[in-house]
Amino acid sequence: MILSHGTGPSKKLLPDFQVLRLAIFFFVCLFVSSLAIAQDKSDEEKLRFYEEKIKPIFAEHCASCHAEDPKSLEGGLGITGRASLLRGGHSGPAIDLKRPDKSLLLMAVRHDVLKMPPEEKLPPAQIDDIKRWIEMEIPWNPNEEIDHGPTTRSMVDEKAKSWWAFQPVTRPAVPAIENDQWSQTEIDRFILARLKEKELEPAIVADRLTLIRRATYDLIGLPPTQNEIDAFLKDESPEAYEKVIERLLASQHYGEKWGRHWLDLVRYAESNSFERDGTKPFVWKYRDYVIRAFNDDKPYDQFLKEQLAGDEIDQPGIESITATGYYRLGQWDDEPADPLQAKFDELDDILATTSQTMLGLTINCARCHDHKIDPISQSDYYSMLSFFGNIRRFGVRSPESVFEASVTELQAPEAPELRDQPDSKLQQRLDDVTTRLSEIEAKAKEGFEPVEHEEFAHEMHKIHLVEKQIDKKITKEEFEKYKRLKEQSAKLLKAIDDSKVRILSVKETGPQLTSMRINVRGNPHVEGPEVSPTFPEVLSSQPVSTLQPRGKSAGARRLLADWIASPDNPMTARVMVNRIWQFHFGEGIVRTSSDFGYQGSPPSHPELLNWLASEFVASDWSIKAMHRKIMLSATYRMSGAWNQGAFDKDPTNQLMWRFRMRRLTAEELRDSVLMATGELNLNKMFGTSVFPKMPDEVLRGQSIPGDNWPASPPEEANRRSVYVHVKRSMQLPILSTHDTADTDSPCPVRFVTTQATQSLTMLNSEFSGNAARELAKRLDQNFSGDVTSQIRSGFQLVTQRQPTESEIRKLTEVHKDWQANEKLNPEQAMQQLCLLLLNLNEFVYVD
Repeated sequence: MILSHGTGPSKKLLPDFQVLRLAIFFFVCLFVSSLAIAQDKSDEEKLRFYEEKIKPIFAEHCASCHAEDPKSLEGGLGITGRASLLRGGHSGPAIDLKRPDKSLLLMAVRHDVLKMPPEEKLPPAQIDDIKRWIEMEIPWNPNEEIDHGPTTRSMVDEKAKSWWAFQPVTRPAVPAIENDQWSQTEIDRFILARLKEKELEPAIVADRLTLIRRATYDLIGLPPTQNEIDAFLKDESPEAYEKVIERLLASQHYGEKWGRHWLDLVRYAESNSFERDGTKPFVWKYRDYVIRAFNDDKPYDQFLKEQLAGDEIDQPGIESITATGYYRLGQWDDEPADPLQAKFDELDDILATTSQTMLGLTINCARCHDHKIDPISQSDYYSMLSFFGNIRRFGVRSPESVFEASVTELQAPEAPELRDQPDSKLQQRLDDVTTRLSEIEAKAKEGFEPVEHEEFAHEMHKIHLVEKQIDKKITKEEFEKYKRLKEQSAKLLKAIDDSKVRILSVKETGPQLTSMRINVRGNPHVEGPEVSPTFPEVLSSQPVSTLQPRGKSAGARRLLADWIASPDNPMTARVMVNRIWQFHFGEGIVRTSSDFGYQGSPPSHPELLNWLASEFVASDWSIKAMHRKIMLSATYRMSGAWNQGAFDKDPTNQLMWRFRMRRLTAEELRDSVLMATGELNLNKMFGTSVFPKMPDEVLRGQSIPGDNWPASPPEEANRRSVYVHVKRSMQLPILSTHDTADTDSPCPVRFVTTQATQSLTMLNSEFSGNAARELAKRLDQNFSGDVTSQIRSGFQLVTQRQPTESEIRKLTEVHKDWQANEKLNPEQAMQQLCLLLLNLNEFVYVD
């Protein structure tokens, strides 16, 4: 191209390549200009779409809650500008530009999660318009942009700041009482001061027999023996009662009783619930850890730290790692329809148990929204949950998966490092045997019915199912070989087991803490803002320390454990001393012992509660020291004598004007029956759980009758009830009918019911019938032919007191009447008399 000027001869003004560049530049400018014009037109169309379609929807349905008052925007969400929508409110960003269909605003108007507007769903056309607007990247008139900034949301108001439970524990002065002849300890002066305010007097002291029976049941869960009663009644020294308390605290059976209280609180069970309700491997070791911890008077703060972070402490070992079985006690769905939902359900179960049991707070109520009662936000909930975010799920359906995810192997006798492989030679031999077994099993399975494949998953059915295939798929010689291989396999497994320690324990996904986001409305599929491990605002203003990963663990649980077990935590000591008080007196100083929040009961003696909490910490968190303080008090030694005037003023006995009678717990009842018959096995403690004979009627209620309930030999079956296998879907009738703990959630109080099935079980069950025969046999062996002595001894074995002459006379007449009118022989009549004794109220209740 040649550009010329004028009319003269043609003259070349620019080289060709420069002319080309100018031409390209010209056309580019023209193209960009046209694009800009088109873009301007597109932006105008988008803005017009907002003005005509979206703005009217916001004005009619949303503005009253999310625009009119910037100081109280509902949910913290403002719709007054593009920036406000992108930032969102308390539930997270309202708009997701990368994933428009996942935008919270769109899901809300669809009523998928939130329901906005709440009164009526928008028409489909308007919902489609909102969807298109989000896909346009929410065009907004910049002249109308109003951004009030992020809304702050603290639930810690003046009420929260002044609530008694959230205040630091301070040691109050012990009341001074004039002419006080009653008090034995500081506890009594707190109690007496409140009684005198109401012009009440404490009940008289209980008699010695009542005291030793009460104290013995309270500390070891068993009745005192006749020798123990006689020794106490004959001891006239001022320290006689104190010596009884020290003897009981030193008893190896103390941990069996008080460990059971803790197992209630952490919803201890040995099976997983749901359809199969399979047994958790090695879970009984956690139960043994708890019993030993109470027997050893392990400091309570250490006890908590080991359960929460026993694998993260400075020198972890078998004991501390066993303690982390705490995380594996809950229900577990081995094939959830929604695995993500199941994961958060399990984490919620851990948080609920931890917060209620250790802190006395229902933090779990803030899972889907801010707590409706207490000053705990949804952000508090997920910040607490993030301490547990790294915990691996229990496993999937296969036992191998459960073992890999939840079982730790340590070298025997103890070593903190994990053992990767058992003894190589033993394992090699086991692998060879397993291969040969599999070859025979594969042939046998060819003849299985469909249901038999399911049954074959249970070890107890394998030999029987293989045997059914003799002369069908396998020969008799192959079956005999199979049995020999099974025996070899069992011996090799035992030898390998003897070389290691296997522990049900917590395991984490890795040293990097898993990120945690608020679940909008508790739905894990709708993620809100990210949170990090933080203590609830109402309890702590201190920042969480930097995480220190330990091996395959992120170290978050260690920080949580240190905070919960700190003497500066206002809840921990108060909650535990209140529980100890409750287990001695039937009710806590705070009656709602797992809820110290706004809806909980206020403390009946707030100064006493603070004094006990400060004393607990000062005594190095010793639970046995608390027993001494409480049980040596005059308050504990009161009788249950009735006082009509006191009842009129304080009908629920909140001021402690008398001692409350209580019924034996389910475990105490069963153990006491076996102790009266002479069958209770007190010599063997710890170890795998036992399976007392279960009535056939109960077994038939299972999907596979008898599954996971192999009957133990009588000597094993008659061990203490704390060692009975705890199966969520099936319990011994003698225990279940007498209000044993609910294992689906923390059980802070066993509510005592009175119902016909209890009497029917005690009168007609196979357990009671056997007990009556054994008691009659024991009496006949000791006093053959002497009915009067048999009655006197039987009465004493059951009630721990000697019967009066009138009582002996009446029981003798009943024994004769049954022979004369019911045609029973003397032995049968004595068995019925023993059954009567085991049904006395005096046997079942402790005064």
